[in-house]
Amino acid sequence: MKRGSGKQWVEGKRFRLADEVRYIQNKAAEHDGRVVTLGQLVLFSTDSGDAWLLDVTDQLAARLARDGDPESIHLEETDTSFAIGWKGHYHIEESAFIYTDSDTGRVTTILGYPTQTIARAG
Repeated sequence: MKRGSGKQWVEGKRFRLADEVRYIQNKAAEHDGRVVTLGQLVLFSTDSGDAWLLDVTDQLAARLARDGDPESIHLEETDTSFAIGWKGHYHIEESAFIYTDSDTGRVTTILGYPTQTIARAG
């Protein structure tokens, strides 16, 4: 797993997804843009205070923070596995991050996210 910007490596046995979610939510609260990658998962925060958890393989998304305020996420974790309550899907078109909420069908287009970094992770 790599954390941006200084890129700190975290060993797999010490990895807890819930810890990484809290880390990225805290960075969002500080309006500090960061990117954390773990296999097909990408967590990122932005200078605007938003944060997301993405599955780049299946293009699943869950918002973790909005304007610096944390949002709830359903996360179950054991020593060997985890389950995430995904709330929608995303895709990237050039510099646009496009999110579709699974419950409402609402489509939101957001500019200013690290779309190139996310696209490279996929």
